[in-house]
Amino acid sequence: MKRRSLLHYAIAAVGVLALLAGLALVPVFYKAHQPVFAGGMIVVLGIAVWIYTSARAYAYRYVVPGVLAVIVFIVFPMAYTLGISFTNYSSQHLLSRERATDVLLQKKIAGDASMNLKLFRVGDKYQLFFSSDDEGAPSYTSEPFAFPSGHDEQHVKLQTTTAEGVTGGQIVLLKDMFKLQPSLKQIAAVLPDGTELRQSSLRRFAQSKPAFKLQKDGSLVGTDDGHVLKPNVHTGFFEDAAGKPIEPGFRTTVGWQNYWRVFTDPTFHQPFLRIFTWTVAFASLNTLATFAIGIVLAVLLNWEALEFRGAYRMMLFLPYAVPAFISIPVFKGLFNENLGEINAAINLIFGSRPAWFSDPNLARSMVLLVNTWLGYPYMMILCMGLIKAIPDELYEASALAGAGPITNFFSITLPLILRPIAPLLIASFAFNFNNLTLIALLTSGGPDFLDTQVPAGATDLLVSYTYRIAFQDSGQNYALASAISSIVFLIVATLAVVNLRLFKVNRAS
Repeated sequence: MKRRSLLHYAIAAVGVLALLAGLALVPVFYKAHQPVFAGGMIVVLGIAVWIYTSARAYAYRYVVPGVLAVIVFIVFPMAYTLGISFTNYSSQHLLSRERATDVLLQKKIAGDASMNLKLFRVGDKYQLFFSSDDEGAPSYTSEPFAFPSGHDEQHVKLQTTTAEGVTGGQIVLLKDMFKLQPSLKQIAAVLPDGTELRQSSLRRFAQSKPAFKLQKDGSLVGTDDGHVLKPNVHTGFFEDAAGKPIEPGFRTTVGWQNYWRVFTDPTFHQPFLRIFTWTVAFASLNTLATFAIGIVLAVLLNWEALEFRGAYRMMLFLPYAVPAFISIPVFKGLFNENLGEINAAINLIFGSRPAWFSDPNLARSMVLLVNTWLGYPYMMILCMGLIKAIPDELYEASALAGAGPITNFFSITLPLILRPIAPLLIASFAFNFNNLTLIALLTSGGPDFLDTQVPAGATDLLVSYTYRIAFQDSGQNYALASAISSIVFLIVATLAVVNLRLFKVNRAS
């Protein structure tokens, strides 16, 4: 009874900590300008408190953790990816329209006034002294001041002076001026007539003024020549009268444009179709190969006449025990075209060195071989467990009927294993369909296609093709990659549903 009460207290303490952690996230979301997430967090916490404190909601207590995990790790990422796919989000369109407008409004252009700077140290403070290149032009100085400690701009007022320096101050040498560069960039020196000077070089300040002014309709007008920049919601750029885009771009909704590009733009749909075909073939062949090898080895290891079965089982299990991110680079070294042991052996026997990483067909064969090596122990373990569940009486009756091992395998073992393992084969197919780790560590998608403008290669799967578009292409088109990810999700989900339906039909028949 005491242990039970301690367990209840421990669970209650964990719940309180989770509640406090959730409440701590609410102001974080608000500061990040995400009121929807903040409100959603409050609603979720409120529902959780009601479920775990109300007797009427007792049954839901066991469901909530699983539902929350599905929402956080599956529903939310998929919904977020789907939302991005309908925008133009990329390295050229990272900012919101409001932020892009602010960036353009913060741009400064140099005016006519330009003056030389001498910086003096007066005690713990500093003093500015400005002089002009023109003869007879006035000089200006400031009161002693301290540099700002934060990142905010500091306005320092200047007054006219005739002194050739600052009385009592020590001039700051050039080497020390370098150290004060960040602080000097935050200084706006204000002349008596209101003109603002900002640092243009190490020892020179120049007049600067905003490059653009914001109009009521959201357009920007240049302060130097009056040219107008208008936001184009279709391209995500501010554009001048000639249609020339001005960076930075901004995010905007483009509808189904990214999906149309995948299927209609030759730049994308040609490599997409080739990569899709290879992805389906890779996932199918690898699932079949690992299952075939796994079930054969499982049958052999269940043969009672075989000696040292434990040792064989342990050795055959080793590829599964070693993490894939260790095994794959090892295979990459073994298949090295010049120094790899595999090519050395082939050259010794046949007198040739296969171009594993240069020839598309050989590269695909290598990928299939490596992934089969990594995947067969999993299938072997599953089949060994399922074979143990088959009654021995079936094999005894088959032996009395005069059937041999081959007949037993195809008439008893395979049919009885196939039904329970079918969902796991579908899961294996889905895993291989999205096996980014293998491609990234072994071939990086290569050898690349020479007739495409986007990064795509002969061993690229759809997931690695998406990754390269999103993070390795110079454009880093996150929205297009999200569209391809959504398509991959629909393809895998459809194939899984169809396979499960077929499995149910076959089982019913």
